[in-house]
Amino acid sequence: MRTLLTTSAVAIVLAAATPVLAQTSMTGGTGGSAAAGGTSASTVGTGGTSTSATGRTGSSIAAGGSAAAVDGKAKTGVSMNKGNGPVMNSNARAQAHEGGTFSRSHTRTKVKAGEQVGSTTKTMSHVPGSKPTMSRTTTTAR
Repeated sequence: MRTLLTTSAVAIVLAAATPVLAQTSMTGGTGGSAAAGGTSASTVGTGGTSTSATGRTGSSIAAGGSAAAVDGKAKTGVSMNKGNGPVMNSNARAQAHEGGTFSRSHTRTKVKAGEQVGSTTKTMSHVPGSKPTMSRTTTTAR
């Protein structure tokens, strides 16, 4: 009887000394479009990571793009890879051109499991004889 009481007392002391972890999660992403003349290009990237109350981590990442040209050429490409350790990366590109007129968009997204989600989108469009139009959007969640 005495051993059972001592074991129970030790379990209560350990439970009281163990900190309770809260579940945390973060998401983020960017996207953008560019258009000039008869061309357009758009990309998007998004990611998320969550850590449970027990310390387990799960993450996700997604990306996409589209491009169109009335009489020219258009192409898109998306690549994703799992980097070193708990890091995931995505890269989406889209571009369209008709002669010297073009539109492009490029989005990079990075997810560090349980730590950070970041994304950057850059767009550019140009019509010959005018100044190029450019933009950059960045977001980071920690």
